[in-house]
Amino acid sequence: MHAASGHDHVHAAHAHSARANRRTARWRLGVALGLSFGTMLAEIGGAWWSGSLALAADAGHMLSDIGALALALFAAWVTTRPAGRRWTYGHVRAEILAALAQGVALIVVAGLIAAEALGRLTTPRPVAGTVLFAIATFGLVINLLCLRILSEDREHSLNVRAAWLHVLSDALGSTGAMVAGALVWAFGWTFADPLASLAICTLVLFSAWHLLRDVVDVLMEAAPRELDVGDVHSALARLSSVRSVHDLHVWTVGHGSIALSCHLVVSDPGVSTALLSEAYAVLGARFGIDHATIQVEPEAFADETPRSICSGGCTSDG
Repeated sequence: MHAASGHDHVHAAHAHSARANRRTARWRLGVALGLSFGTMLAEIGGAWWSGSLALAADAGHMLSDIGALALALFAAWVTTRPAGRRWTYGHVRAEILAALAQGVALIVVAGLIAAEALGRLTTPRPVAGTVLFAIATFGLVINLLCLRILSEDREHSLNVRAAWLHVLSDALGSTGAMVAGALVWAFGWTFADPLASLAICTLVLFSAWHLLRDVVDVLMEAAPRELDVGDVHSALARLSSVRSVHDLHVWTVGHGSIALSCHLVVSDPGVSTALLSEAYAVLGARFGIDHATIQVEPEAFADETPRSICSGGCTSDG
């Protein structure tokens, strides 16, 4: 049972804002994709010229960035397709699937780089430190620019956040390659090159772990980590005329879009419209929940309703 046009206006305003955010995100992803592609070509040429594994690793990571950005751009376009009879939520979870693919790609790239780096530790190869340092510096500048371009949209989209993490880990990799280049250039320490590559792998794996953890949360329909489901239950239970709350479910449809469903047991069935307006206001203003389905039940009816999650109250674990 829904109520009140006020909730509809809030939902419409939120939907309009979300569409504007997605358009901006697509434009920024496109710019970052072009910059990353140009940088990758420079790093491939620099790796061939200098013989540096760290630079080749950074170029390989940049290739994964390009794939991630292209996939993110495609996913951002797919999410604009309207909902239908079969895809009733639309295609917002295409972003989550893209983020999953990016996380797996990060792990594969890290494994390949680590294997080559370990081989070079036992069999060092000559490296042109000056070329390594110069190209790595150029790569770092471009990465920082891409991070700046994507920074705002990463708060609204797990898909963009995944791409941002790719670029961040690549920026850290460029920094490691710069340090390696300086050491080879100044002291002839060729072992610094594979050591920098292993450091890059560690950063890549760290980024992949956090990304995949968040993706799994969404796919398993877990409550958002930043949301205390117990607080939501308590806030609803304190509404006027509410006797109890049961079958409370909170999940994420797509990054930044939180959904809720529950049953509210009331003492007076005549308060339904006012109660729903109050409930929607609390959920939207306090918890940022923009899609709620609430069933209001008289006490006599609720006694016969099967109950599942949070029937008697919720803890913070949901």
